[in-house]
Amino acid sequence: MDAENTAAGKTTVKKTDSPRVKRLKILGCVVILCGIAYGLYWYFYASHFVSTDNAYTATEVAQVTPSVEGIVQQVKVVDTQTVKQGDVLVTIDDTDTRLALQQAEADAAHARAELAAAESDYQRAAVDLKRRNALISLGAVSGDELTKTQNAYTSSQAAIQAAKAAIAQAEARIAQAKVDLSRTVIRAPVDGTVAKRTVQIGQKVSEGAPLLVVVPVSEMHVDANFKEGQLEKVRTGQKAELYSDLYGKSVIYHGTVEGFSGGTGSAFALIPAQNATGNWIKVVQRLPVRIKLDPEELKAYPLQVGLSMTVTIDTRDNTPE
Repeated sequence: MDAENTAAGKTTVKKTDSPRVKRLKILGCVVILCGIAYGLYWYFYASHFVSTDNAYTATEVAQVTPSVEGIVQQVKVVDTQTVKQGDVLVTIDDTDTRLALQQAEADAAHARAELAAAESDYQRAAVDLKRRNALISLGAVSGDELTKTQNAYTSSQAAIQAAKAAIAQAEARIAQAKVDLSRTVIRAPVDGTVAKRTVQIGQKVSEGAPLLVVVPVSEMHVDANFKEGQLEKVRTGQKAELYSDLYGKSVIYHGTVEGFSGGTGSAFALIPAQNATGNWIKVVQRLPVRIKLDPEELKAYPLQVGLSMTVTIDTRDNTPE
């Protein structure tokens, strides 16, 4: 009898799951459902986005260099200062340039006086030649005298041409001196922030010497370095969302894919990789992708060159611009 009860008890235990087993089954079902849900989410939505945190802000900086040499008279800006296009940055002593302008103007005045004298001589020579041509048939004028008159007429014409050429040269020097005089005042080529100022008052600078740079922060873009396997569906014109380490995820920038670099970073390195060797390891390459930022968002939340960014591109729009 006891054996039968024991057997019956064992049968009951086999048919009834313990609470622990039930919890494990429920957990397993939840995990499977979560996996299915994530798979569906990734297939229908997340797979259409590519992201990288290997991205940095950049811009086309304006290098400020003098077009004339001279002594620096004034430096009106310092690093980090914001300037507008046309603001005076540096002035160079214009004494030599003004003297060159005055000399050119004096040469032009002298050449005009010579032109007036040459034209007067030409008019007299023309009258004399006309008279002698009328008298040559009467024998009142010798051939030598007529020849001298013709030579004087020709010389006066040459003097007029020489005076005109001298006037043109003097006027060209005047124009050049005026340009050089205007270049002694160096102005900001674009709106931006002053950086890398090396010029000092009293320094003698030569043409083309770097003085400072102006960073147009309102024209900032982002160079995002994506892995080559991420770029299959990326096209120009696609939208992107970005955030910087400076502001964090609280500030989201909206951008547009402008284009792709002509080669990877390793291809343009100073010493390119030589992969045609016996021992070779494949390294995943990254290609810079240029992202244009919204100017209004940049105005509200300015960025500086070289800041780290995180970029996410929406690849659902596969139609290139």
